[in-house]
Amino acid sequence: IFVPGLSLDSAMDSDQVMVRVEGRPRGRSPVGRVIKVLDRAHETVVGTFHPSRSFGVVRPRNRRISREILVARGDEGTASDGDVVVARITTFGSGKMGPMGRVETVLGKSSEPGVDILSVIHDHGLPLVFPERVVSAAREAVAQRRRDPGEHRSDRRDLHVFTIDPADAKDHDDALSIRSLGDESWEVGIHIADVSHFVRSGDEVDLEAFKRGTSVYLVDRVIPMLPHELSTDACSLLPDTDRFAVSVFATVDSAGRIREARFERTEIRSRHKLSYEEAQAVLDGDESIDPETDEALHALAVLAEILREERKDRGSLDFDLPEGRVLLGEKGEPVSIRQVERLESHRLVEAFMLLANEIVARQAAQGRLPILYRVHDPPPTDKMRDLRTLLGRLSYRVPKGKISQKDLQAVLKQVEGRPEEKLVSTVILRSMSRARYDVKNLGHYGLASDGYTHFTSPIRRYPDLWLHRVLTHSLVEGRTVPEHWEGQGLKEKAVRCSVRERVAEAAERESVDLKKVEYMERHLGDEFLGTVSGVTSFGIFVLLDDVFVEGLVHVNSMRDDYYVFRQDRYLLVGERSHRTFRLGDSLKIRIARVNKEELLIDFVIVDST
Repeated sequence: IFVPGLSLDSAMDSDQVMVRVEGRPRGRSPVGRVIKVLDRAHETVVGTFHPSRSFGVVRPRNRRISREILVARGDEGTASDGDVVVARITTFGSGKMGPMGRVETVLGKSSEPGVDILSVIHDHGLPLVFPERVVSAAREAVAQRRRDPGEHRSDRRDLHVFTIDPADAKDHDDALSIRSLGDESWEVGIHIADVSHFVRSGDEVDLEAFKRGTSVYLVDRVIPMLPHELSTDACSLLPDTDRFAVSVFATVDSAGRIREARFERTEIRSRHKLSYEEAQAVLDGDESIDPETDEALHALAVLAEILREERKDRGSLDFDLPEGRVLLGEKGEPVSIRQVERLESHRLVEAFMLLANEIVARQAAQGRLPILYRVHDPPPTDKMRDLRTLLGRLSYRVPKGKISQKDLQAVLKQVEGRPEEKLVSTVILRSMSRARYDVKNLGHYGLASDGYTHFTSPIRRYPDLWLHRVLTHSLVEGRTVPEHWEGQGLKEKAVRCSVRERVAEAAERESVDLKKVEYMERHLGDEFLGTVSGVTSFGIFVLLDDVFVEGLVHVNSMRDDYYVFRQDRYLLVGERSHRTFRLGDSLKIRIARVNKEELLIDFVIVDST
């Protein structure tokens, strides 16, 4: 329902509202008016403060909040002109009267180091610190339970276990082991930190973890779901240290079939803390850890490839889109931006995490356990129709009727290494529904899986912690699940966890984009080589070759000709010169404009190469 600006009353972005439909124009969306705000999404707003003689205003940094916050004289605190502040809304106003508030926190000038990321944190309502009662409860839980394995704990410290994580990882919640069974099958151990041993249902730490929902990985820091005493210490599977885990032991044959799977609460001792690069060096034959670890890594790599092929055969989609990583200096300034390389060792770990998640989902569904499934609905019909049209214009045909995962998989295979690969992969990905948590096992379209869940990261995701609690209670200890773990409360958990995941994703993406813009701000006027990564009616997007940053060459800056967008072939063509810009073209560009507030980077063409 379209609501004109003057009909919003006092509603802001993300408020839950009651709307009265006041018109139904033919061929357009219904038009309505907000008649009541049911639930406010914003108690505070982050923005830039500007004073005047009689009052001040806070201009929200969130562009979806279009109304400025009025600040009466005396309510500005220590804020001065241009300060980035957190303002608490005291009156939301109405259609004619704007909202009013008071400055609660002054973050500093936008140019000061760290203020940009603080703005993101406050804007998304992320907690900076844990309440003291939560930290105390975590310390008490560690002191009481660190040396108490509890019942039903198996001693598996004899297994050759190791972790594989990013080199700078502080928490290690998954580890692997493998042994050959001698009949063209292996027993793989997927060992996950037993967070539920320390965090009990309804205690202070559990309530705070549920409130946060997930850890948030910003460009310069991690805002953890659990206090440090648990996340990077007692629960983390550190090397040469006895740790409690929940382990899935899967017997997998040479065709990737699961012959048997069992769950144990275990005590393990990791032999090594490997980075992805160290593991890759072993797989490439360039380095050696020790004979036993080298052999295990190679065996896991072989089995991971078998599992990957099995998933591919059933139609699982793999979007291998490039990502950029911002490297920061001592003061938080961006010093370099590089493309993240996806290694075989990344795929190795991913294969066994996917395996564990599917095994657990299957067992939970059979036992009708009250868990949060990770579900992914098929794409909406209208998006599939648009996707079919786009692929046809790019000469990629899909069969008539419903588009299956295998159809999309075939297209992704065809575009590998071609100039339009990024465009096609991105468009297919954007046509997908958003994955979410649900109490029902509705399947996972993207993975072509009948059942999927999140089990492997209980240190940083609440659904995994909840699953561990239910799984160990039922399948390991053989007890009946309490009634209050089911019903409406579980549905509310699914909604809450899905919402917190979206908040985290938005904050993470914004923090990276801010640093990319800041990096390019220092290069105004500089020239770079790049590759055309997108073509639209309003210009061309260019991805820089040496710096993983994308910007726009607007058609208004292309003054040598009048350029027309050929939608059927995704080309920009000059009317007089017939000069053509297409995906994959190499260009030399100059940084023309950078706007940190709007996260925009504009290029102008110097020359094509």
